[in-house]
Amino acid sequence: MIFDPLYITYGLIALVVILVGWNLRLEIKIKKLLIGKDAKSLEDSIVSAKDNLEKLNTFQKESSLYFRNIEKRLNRSLQSVETIRFNPFKGTGDGGNQSFSTSFLSENGDGVVISSLYSRDRVSVFSKPLNKFESSFELTEEEKEVIKNSKSQLSQ
Repeated sequence: MIFDPLYITYGLIALVVILVGWNLRLEIKIKKLLIGKDAKSLEDSIVSAKDNLEKLNTFQKESSLYFRNIEKRLNRSLQSVETIRFNPFKGTGDGGNQSFSTSFLSENGDGVVISSLYSRDRVSVFSKPLNKFESSFELTEEEKEVIKNSKSQLSQ
């Protein structure tokens, strides 16, 4: 490949323009830094920057504490709701799939499981508190299943 002197000249001109622009940019930055007439104004700028940094550090600490509190509150809040519909009378036709069990759980497994048993004559509703996915009351198979489903949803 033959290097044409005209292309070399254009390349050098472009390089000079880029370097002049860069030099001007640096001079502007230096003038902004040394905008005052004496060392006192530079010292004031540094003190102001230090004060701003201290305020930023204080804000960061307060924000960190605030977000930790939010995290704790979120762990206690409702995180999973699951429902299973079922027929408690298996094959007799009474009720169909009108009965259900629903769990309302926090991330820690605290909450409640509510079950409703439907028959032609009546509807019964039961509520059982949960602590760490366990209840002090005896749980039905459907309630155990809905709690297991909620627990698996939380682990995703």
